[in-house]
Amino acid sequence: MHKIAIFASGTGSNAAKIIEHFKDHPAIQVAVIVSNKNKAPVLQVASSNNIPSIVIDKERFYTTSTLIESFEKLEITFIVLAGFLWLIPQRLIEAYRNKIINVHPSLLPKFGGKGMYGMNVHRAVKAAGETKTGMTIHYVNEHYDEGKIIFQAQTLIDQAQSPEEIARKVQELEHEHFPVVIERLLKE
Repeated sequence: MHKIAIFASGTGSNAAKIIEHFKDHPAIQVAVIVSNKNKAPVLQVASSNNIPSIVIDKERFYTTSTLIESFEKLEITFIVLAGFLWLIPQRLIEAYRNKIINVHPSLLPKFGGKGMYGMNVHRAVKAAGETKTGMTIHYVNEHYDEGKIIFQAQTLIDQAQSPEEIARKVQELEHEHFPVVIERLLKE
């Protein structure tokens, strides 16, 4: 049985889609939701799906192995970042080497790196006059958005579209592909 930990900082729309996708799966289970914000709506997503949650603080996240110890007790085998805004600490990357993936709302390597998340990405895409954008699923390493790319999906955009409209198109791609790619990776 693969047990997934989903990290999220915000509303949790991708987390909700992943939970829904694996709800009755015989070999894959969402076992815990981790957030760095104690009022993040994703915690309600966890609660309404009877999934335990952990709220982490920055100091303990970066200076202790507490989270890894919790994951060992929960038998976590895979970590999914779904709108999580902190850089993952080295000790967690080492404990879960090639078992941590992230979804990013652009076609990396374009529009990635520190500070490039959410609407910041979509505003930058529009400002650059891009004709296409999309989403990237990649392995997590020690740097923001630089891990090996696993999957990309794209959509055409035009300059008449607002950053909010672009965000909706990208989110549709994330919701469609992210759970399926996770399942494929865990079956390999």
